[in-house]
Amino acid sequence: MSEIIILFLGAISAGLLGSLTGLGGGVIIIPLLTLGFGVPMHYAIGASLISVIGTSSGAAVAFVKEGFTNMRIGMFLEIATTAGAIIGALVSGMLNPNTIGIIFASILLLTVVLNLKGKPDHQEPLIKGSLEEKLKLYGTFPDKGVLKSYSARNTVPGFLMMMFAGAMSGLLGIGSGALKVLAMDNMMKLPFKVSTTTSNFMIGVTAVASALIYFQRGEIIPVIVAPVLIGVVVGSFIGSKTLMVSKTKKLKVFFAIVITILSIYMMYNGINKSFR
Repeated sequence: MSEIIILFLGAISAGLLGSLTGLGGGVIIIPLLTLGFGVPMHYAIGASLISVIGTSSGAAVAFVKEGFTNMRIGMFLEIATTAGAIIGALVSGMLNPNTIGIIFASILLLTVVLNLKGKPDHQEPLIKGSLEEKLKLYGTFPDKGVLKSYSARNTVPGFLMMMFAGAMSGLLGIGSGALKVLAMDNMMKLPFKVSTTTSNFMIGVTAVASALIYFQRGEIIPVIVAPVLIGVVVGSFIGSKTLMVSKTKKLKVFFAIVITILSIYMMYNGINKSFR
């Protein structure tokens, strides 16, 4: 019983840190479960995926109502992320936990770098006769009381990048939000508010696809999932409120250092074959 309470409190911390950094609770949950509680890697990934589904759902509904999320672009790119997530989940079952730990640490370091970089804010016009026009990958979003128009660019490279993001989500049990925003911001030139909200809408759907495979393999354990899910949701809520009154840049730098240390420790344990 005491271990479940400690796990619950740890999950609250994970949700809080994930919310404040914008990286999501999954990047903290995996190290917490594997390094802190000795949970087998695949069980930790299964629990993390369920927490990703829970935390993304509430915010996604709010963003859709506000008019920022582009449902059509999201559902189109979901083809790529879902396919990638299924592939990632299947590959995960074939890999040694230590190999997954090393990959996790590498992707986590990349995610921290991407999160600290300045975010571009594009607003590209629609090009007549383009692939984007044929697929209707354009829309409007509210900005200071005015509806602004935009269109996607570089759809094929963006689609492939989203497949990679989905694969990392399925393989590692994280939302891969930073990779998805990278694809939509830097490659597809979408406005920042549109890319972040659309990414959040997609994260939960992507996680469901891979979570089903982990469930089928018996790697989603209720006694682990329940405190993790509730704790991460509570922590994310606290984090969202804290974010409104905090200096976000300093917070992101501080927590990026914490997450970098975690990723190095994950890498060390993976190399020394400490995971199970």
